[in-house]
Amino acid sequence: MIITSTVTVLAEAAEVEHNPIVPLWQEIVLGLIAFGILCFVLMKFVFPQMEKTFAARVDAIEGGIKRAEAAQAEANQLLEQYRAQLAEARTEAARIRDEARADAEGIRQDVLAKAREESDRIIAAGQEQLAAQRESIVRELRSEVGTLAVDLAGKIVGESLADEARSRGTVERFIAELDSAGTTGGRR
Repeated sequence: MIITSTVTVLAEAAEVEHNPIVPLWQEIVLGLIAFGILCFVLMKFVFPQMEKTFAARVDAIEGGIKRAEAAQAEANQLLEQYRAQLAEARTEAARIRDEARADAEGIRQDVLAKAREESDRIIAAGQEQLAAQRESIVRELRSEVGTLAVDLAGKIVGESLADEARSRGTVERFIAELDSAGTTGGRR
């Protein structure tokens, strides 16, 4: 019934000539009710969702900027730490190189000292061996020279000088005279 009465009112109003510039009061009421319902729906459901979305976007943008600044600060701090570690590692490497050089020089000096000691020992052993061989050769020569001298003297004298003790004394005296003559001759 309400619908029929509204339609009748509208039909009667349409019959009355009306000015198109001035709206009908029923249209104004109906427009205000529809506008009120639309505003209610927008305020109740749409605007809160839009506010949440805007707040989330603002938070994401501001949070992203803060996170980026924090990440940049952390990256700068890590870069400084790496630079400090690199400088420390370079210093440590230089120290290790210097120690290795010093150790190598010490080892070289030790090896040279041992080589000198070994060569001195070999030279000393060689000199001792030469002295021993010289003594041995001198003894052999003395006995040979003594025997030859006794034989020669025996041939010159015409007698056998076979008496061992006497011939030995003669040979010793002869060699001593040769030694003393050689040392005085060598000093001149």
